[in-house]
Amino acid sequence: MKNRTPSEVLDEYLVLRGQAGEPEAFRLLVERWQPRLLAHAFRYTQSGDAARDVTQESWMAIVKGLSRLDDATRFRAWAYRIVANKARDWVRREQARRRAADGAPMPDIVDARAAAQDDMARIRDAVARLEPDQRLILSWFYLEDMSLREIAEALSIPTGTVKSRLFHARAALRASLTEDS
Repeated sequence: MKNRTPSEVLDEYLVLRGQAGEPEAFRLLVERWQPRLLAHAFRYTQSGDAARDVTQESWMAIVKGLSRLDDATRFRAWAYRIVANKARDWVRREQARRRAADGAPMPDIVDARAAAQDDMARIRDAVARLEPDQRLILSWFYLEDMSLREIAEALSIPTGTVKSRLFHARAALRASLTEDS
């Protein structure tokens, strides 16, 4: 077993106290995890309002299901999976709503920036053009520093599948950046 950080130990403790029904533990979990879950929802939806709605729905599911979480050390992956599922639902509803509203396929969520000079802007634009699942896996691996095992658990897929999806997401990002050159 890897050495856990004090932050991971605190999260585990708060989950266990939350499972015991302590309201203060729930409050502290929300305080600690709200920014991360909100950022995760935003990466998926590319909309601040949608990210807030998705995160709120996710917290309701987290609070309702916390007692059924068998291993408190798995909270991070479990919470991210809930947010990802809620965000996917939002994307599907939004695509259907836009198709119904104008009879055309949903335009890219991407707000492509014309001739970006800044390398970071180019990377952000290239990432935004990726499929939501590709953005998700790249953000979990690089921004959230999740291991392949944690991502596999969060997505309920084998670790080998995560490796494959990460490989393809990197290739898509590389191709997107090459198109910009």
